[in-house]
Amino acid sequence: MQSNQAQKARSFWLKHLYRWHWISSAICLVGMLLFAATGLTLNNAGSIESEPVVTKKNGRLPAPLLPRLQQEYADNAPLPKVIADWMAGALGIEAGERVAEWSDDEVYVSLPRPGGDAWVVIDRGNGELNYELTERGWVSYFNDLHKGRNAGLAWSWFLDVFSVTALVFSITGLCLLHMHAGNRPFTWPLVGIGLVLPLILAILFIH
Repeated sequence: MQSNQAQKARSFWLKHLYRWHWISSAICLVGMLLFAATGLTLNNAGSIESEPVVTKKNGRLPAPLLPRLQQEYADNAPLPKVIADWMAGALGIEAGERVAEWSDDEVYVSLPRPGGDAWVVIDRGNGELNYELTERGWVSYFNDLHKGRNAGLAWSWFLDVFSVTALVFSITGLCLLHMHAGNRPFTWPLVGIGLVLPLILAILFIH
């Protein structure tokens, strides 16, 4: 029979483990649903058909902006802010501080995004602008979020926070399993299956 001190220690750890387990599960619940669902769509991407939608826009920079485009810029320098602002307002093209490729004749800006790709080319001589956006649908969008592809710094931070929270959820769950395993004889065999099965599959079928 457990001593009173041991019972108090057990109660202390159970209380805190349950608290952190439910808090972490609440925080990462939606994220885990998203990553579980997109794990299925990524694993079966070949079976999910999607028709890319291509949008093209053409335009010309206002004459007062041409001198800004014709100045000397180091390669990888972003578009001048006044030009990026005009593109956003007039054509809905968000270039912001994206890296640009400068040549003698034109400037090219790649604008990748989750679920699609885009680019814009501007003629440095006459200001003629050509823009193309390819969108591959919502499944592709969420798949790219799963991979963190072209999703920006804020989403990268979210992935880090989500990963830490999921680790807390898993570790506290493992500790709770350990504390209740004495009354649940199938606990460790089930945990063992979860460990051994992917290991066997990796050894035998992944080459």
